[in-house]
Amino acid sequence: MITHPDQHQAASQSTPPPPLLEVKNLTTEFSTYAGTLRAVDGVSLSLSPGEVFGVVGESGSGKSVTALSIMGLIRRPGRIVSGSVQLRDHGDLLTKSHADMRKIRGDLISMIFQEPMTSLNPVFRVGWQIAEALRLHRNMTKPEAAEQAVELLDRVGIGSPRQRAREFPHQLSGGMRQRVMIAMAMACAPSLLLADEPTTALDVTVQAQILDLMIQLKDRDGAAILLITHDMGVIAEMAQKVAVMYAGVVMEEAAVGDLFDNPMHPYTQGLLDSIPHGTSRGKALKAIPGIVPNLLHLPTGCRYRDRCPAAHAPCARAEPPLHQMSGTTHRVRCWLHHPEPPK
Repeated sequence: MITHPDQHQAASQSTPPPPLLEVKNLTTEFSTYAGTLRAVDGVSLSLSPGEVFGVVGESGSGKSVTALSIMGLIRRPGRIVSGSVQLRDHGDLLTKSHADMRKIRGDLISMIFQEPMTSLNPVFRVGWQIAEALRLHRNMTKPEAAEQAVELLDRVGIGSPRQRAREFPHQLSGGMRQRVMIAMAMACAPSLLLADEPTTALDVTVQAQILDLMIQLKDRDGAAILLITHDMGVIAEMAQKVAVMYAGVVMEEAAVGDLFDNPMHPYTQGLLDSIPHGTSRGKALKAIPGIVPNLLHLPTGCRYRDRCPAAHAPCARAEPPLHQMSGTTHRVRCWLHHPEPPK
């Protein structure tokens, strides 16, 4: 077929496809005896098909609550008070009923949790637990689902998969249990995979194997991955984009290369400075002073200012908005980079 030049021009000027996942102004609160705690405060992010989007930050920054909110797994005393979670072709997930979300979870969206022993049922064999998702979402018979479960265990690199499928979670090593979680998550070839600290508590060799496995499955199935971690090294290796969270908000968001080459927020700079390097042997590691603030008693203005070496007068007056730098996709929440800081 001969293509007219105008067709090429039209194709090149066509708008890009919509994002697979678009989170806008997501806010999640928890009621406590001391008051209402806002764990996620106006978080927005966008994830394209086949992309790895990293979310990084210290414990208590809101990373896991963001993922649980996307999955519709927030329960009392927590509640999502505002925002939207748009999944391509399926609308706003926050408006779905519990029954609709049960159909979506494990099929279109799956999650790998931080600790598999708290996610795998200790009284069921691992093969049965993988097969359950296939029977629910793919209407397979018991024998078909059981056979597919064995194939999935083999695909994620578990030796003697037929034997392992008959074992219980406590009979497997930590690395094997995490591979079982990945097999469960990928059983129905989801469009979106949420991975919450998937390599925590695993030794370095197993960590590398798990990360390689996730990339292989992503490349084969075309899934997008929202990767939650506190490890900047994992972000550098795995992600294309990254959001840095602190005390419930996104402090900085950029392409990974831009973030590592030109970190703009003092918090991001502190995280990168705290990474041990081969040339730092014998030297004391740099650490960010202080701790993440109590979300019930945030400082006035910028919530990072009590720990920030660059804090100045405007930082106490008002919280900075997430400002997009001119001519880039780099966004930063800091008065040092905002054109109109408060006077």
